[in-house]
Amino acid sequence: MLTGYTRNKPSNSRTDATTVGGLLIGVGCLLIALWLEGGHLQQLVNVPAAIIVLGGTFGATLIGLSAQQLRDLPRILRQALVISPVDILHTIRWLVALSDKARREGLLALESDANATSDEFLKRALQLAIDGTDPELVRDILQLEITFLEERHRQGEQIFTSMGGYAPTMGVLGTVMGLIHMMSRIESPSQMGPAIATAFVATLYGVSFANLLFLPIASKLRARHAEEVLLREVIVEGILAIQSGENPRIVEQRLRAFLSQRQKRALPALRWHTHDDQNTQEHEAA
Repeated sequence: MLTGYTRNKPSNSRTDATTVGGLLIGVGCLLIALWLEGGHLQQLVNVPAAIIVLGGTFGATLIGLSAQQLRDLPRILRQALVISPVDILHTIRWLVALSDKARREGLLALESDANATSDEFLKRALQLAIDGTDPELVRDILQLEITFLEERHRQGEQIFTSMGGYAPTMGVLGTVMGLIHMMSRIESPSQMGPAIATAFVATLYGVSFANLLFLPIASKLRARHAEEVLLREVIVEGILAIQSGENPRIVEQRLRAFLSQRQKRALPALRWHTHDDQNTQEHEAA
């Protein structure tokens, strides 16, 4: 049996430094600019404004969510905060190894490899090929699964895109409420400046949350989605090539078409191994 194909599990994933680092840099630059202008941090602290912006944003978003989407929200957020488990280079090497084994021993020999993999999509794809399912039907089944994966990912991305749209509006709403409150209590023109500045904190909150948190998270989810779909497209092409009995070198060349130039340069440095076939390892190293 080939060395089992695994993907990093979320529990073992590391925090994505670009997500956290980008947020810290964005907030840090705002605070530095405030300091350079002679301002003070307490000028930006406004609890009622935060309640209006965050509460209003989450409330408006919640209206458009189903119960299942609400339960999935922590998992969706986690996808943006941890490093993607996708390793397309390792997947290609493993598929090439499977194609070599299938040519030598037949598709039925891949049964143990299908059971050993931790990737459910790859396991189903392998099992369809092993069971002798018509290649066109295999493609249709797997592409249908990819289509619904895209829809689920789109819904997760749309949640944060919507929040990015609601937050600035809630900020304006908070500012208007602050101005109304200020105008009803103001006693002299000299009080207008500080009062207006305080009222506009809500707008700052709304724009900041939208452009430093919600919309960037939506962009990160979009990138994660593209990686996941690309990996599954690679798996589909690889399994179909294995099922048709293509030469392992042809399989590798076919799958390399999915890679960027940087990934193509990195691919020869990878290795796949077998437990019981040294010739397979030597063939791949050649």
